[in-house]
Amino acid sequence: MITTGQKIAIEDTKRSRLAETDLDQVKFGRTFSDHMFVMDHVDGEWREPRITEFTDLQMSPACLVLHYSQTIFEGLKAYKSADGKVNLFRPQANIARMNRSAHRMCMPAIPEDLFLDALVTLVNKDRGWIPGDAEGALYIRPFMFAADEFIGVRTSETYKFIIFTCPVRGYYSEAVRVKIETHYSRAFPGGTGEAKCGGNYAASLFPAKLAHDKGYHQLVWTDGVEHKYIEESGTMNVFFRIGDTLITPDTDGTILHGVTRDSIIQLAKRENLKIEVRQVTVEEVVNALRNGTMMEAFGAGTAATIAHIKSIAFEDAEYELPPLEQRTFANQIGQQLDDIRRGRAADTFGWMVPVR
Repeated sequence: MITTGQKIAIEDTKRSRLAETDLDQVKFGRTFSDHMFVMDHVDGEWREPRITEFTDLQMSPACLVLHYSQTIFEGLKAYKSADGKVNLFRPQANIARMNRSAHRMCMPAIPEDLFLDALVTLVNKDRGWIPGDAEGALYIRPFMFAADEFIGVRTSETYKFIIFTCPVRGYYSEAVRVKIETHYSRAFPGGTGEAKCGGNYAASLFPAKLAHDKGYHQLVWTDGVEHKYIEESGTMNVFFRIGDTLITPDTDGTILHGVTRDSIIQLAKRENLKIEVRQVTVEEVVNALRNGTMMEAFGAGTAATIAHIKSIAFEDAEYELPPLEQRTFANQIGQQLDDIRRGRAADTFGWMVPVR
């Protein structure tokens, strides 16, 4: 097996696209940096860790992942501070979560030290792609997929692990409208809900499209058994402030263990804000919307960071939430989180990993 100190081979791009890219105008997930990290798992070992030019992949039509969806991914970000330093936000948490996903999907774990080394080396290589303003960041996408050429339902014997990056700005340009989903399900007990695997997202596309056709940005998913409990919202975990208490659903095997979610919980506790992590019922949320005690709601995730929810629909009614300037919890926590990531505030949690 590869151990600490394994050298990553580096092949520079033949022609950088950075000079011709306007980083102030990039759209989320559309522009990609010059390089990517690649590594192969063969005969029970990770081999040939390397950084190459960002380029297309060559793949057999019989590649196992194309037929049986044995694939997982992660998402994290690198930020540039005012003094030009670059830091990764909580990469160890993403590494640990990806290895948990790998375990659930019968895929090989990635050595944590090598994973972190790959992240730091790749981001350092393409640090010039990070937008320098207060909104920009470098989004990092690690992913792994089954690489066998084989038709048959079984685990693969070979895998490919890749990391690429892209400069990004805000995921949502406005507060979002969401709808509580009580027919379709995202996850079930005993399923893959807390694993970050491709099939979870593919299964969500059709009900999400139905919601988009009605003008909603996202769905708020409910449990797959009774549709009685709130779970998460599209690409995000979800938080509600009812009265003076911030509430978020507990992770119980069907909800993704969000890194941003965990960071918000830790910040709220540090600031002695009232927060409860527990089961949240649809009835509780709808009653708070009806009686005016729902003060704010927001989604939390790496891509969106904090996405204010403008309105929540349930059955035939849609409920508007208070204006953004009144959302003291989300605004306060969001600012503190951004200050830590961009070096404007002390990182007392030890979340930031420098890219040198």
